[in-house]
Amino acid sequence: MKFTADKQTRQDLNVLSKYGSGSVYGLFDRVCTRAGARLLDEWFRQPLTTADAINTRSRIFMYFQDKALAFPFDAETIGMMEDYLLQGAGNHGSVGVAVMAAFRKKLMGKLFRNEQFDMMKLGMGATITVLNQLDRLLGRIGKEEIAGPFGMELDGVRRIMTDQRLRHLLEDGQEYWTLMETARYDHLLRVGLHEEMKIVLGVIAHLDVYISVGQIAAENGFSYARALPEDDNRLQAVGLRHPGLPNAVANNVSFDAQNNVLFLTGANMAGKSTFMKTVGVSLYLAHMGFPVAAEEMEFSVREGLYSSINVPDNLSLGLSHFYAEVMRVKQVAEEVSLGGGLLVIFDELFKGTNVKDAYDATLAVTEAFARYRSCIFIISTHIVEVGEALRGNHDNLQFRFFPTVMDGNVPRYPYKLQGGISGDRHGMLIIENERILEIIRQ
Repeated sequence: MKFTADKQTRQDLNVLSKYGSGSVYGLFDRVCTRAGARLLDEWFRQPLTTADAINTRSRIFMYFQDKALAFPFDAETIGMMEDYLLQGAGNHGSVGVAVMAAFRKKLMGKLFRNEQFDMMKLGMGATITVLNQLDRLLGRIGKEEIAGPFGMELDGVRRIMTDQRLRHLLEDGQEYWTLMETARYDHLLRVGLHEEMKIVLGVIAHLDVYISVGQIAAENGFSYARALPEDDNRLQAVGLRHPGLPNAVANNVSFDAQNNVLFLTGANMAGKSTFMKTVGVSLYLAHMGFPVAAEEMEFSVREGLYSSINVPDNLSLGLSHFYAEVMRVKQVAEEVSLGGGLLVIFDELFKGTNVKDAYDATLAVTEAFARYRSCIFIISTHIVEVGEALRGNHDNLQFRFFPTVMDGNVPRYPYKLQGGISGDRHGMLIIENERILEIIRQ
């Protein structure tokens, strides 16, 4: 099974953008190594699909967060190690060949100012530095405390570090090596232990991500969601907030098979879109085993996540905004009809058409989706009359709204969910406060 979140959804939630402002990826992008960056990117693109895998990864993050371990490796030194070991890939020559190659590099350096020999020694030195730092870090990580595949990888690295050839290299002072010793140790690292060094670099990349994400969780007061089997249609969170917003107002959510449709109303700027993005982002992070901005959270594993928040028109294809909305709803409906467990988020359905059509379409689509108890739906609208028409017709709908509080003629938004359907109608008041009609008349 694969967790599906298509391009539109990832753009709506601003999940993957490495360079865009306020992206979720950017929030967690504090890794130090190139391999760590590749691993972080892979995990963001491939959320996990089983409760066991999710909970195992979360426990590893929690372990490093609780240990408060610092990542001891310098990015430049790690980069030199990677480059050095990569240069030896595919080289399966004997030690004698390595000695001749080292002699040739050194001779070329003296005769023609060729820096290959010096660069090789720098790469070896960086590799030795990293291995010594890793040795000390492994001593601080409990042998029985990390379960799952990564625990097995750590045990494998511990065995590599006990190799007598490697121990002798680490304990021998590099500055006193002869040309013969330099060539022999170079051959050991890049040929004799080539596969072992790949494993070491892989574990360092994992440590980079685990330690950095654990630090971010501790600094921001994040927690870890508990994954449940997919057949239990549940999503519950206490104190849920958007991880990218400082001082965000927290709300609670609760969905199950008997209450799986949330009909959301409220004025513009009251908090509907931010709340919907918060739920989507949190579920996405939870499927990665990453920390979430909540006091506590548990969820049934989903097959995918679909949103319709910022659907653009497509002038090149001749699609109006309304038709683009219709095609998006059709695409999601086709996925829902397959019967899998999805989270579906629709913000302001059919806002690209007239009020009468938008009312009819929003009512019909909401009623149709409400029949699918294996999915979770959040549907927002300004057309509060749809909520009144839905009330009492479906026992699995919950009605919530974000209120507007008036301080005289000035609206204030507390961003706290309340039960019921919004009755706020302050659009004209805001227009009057901004003196738009007065400006036009003048």
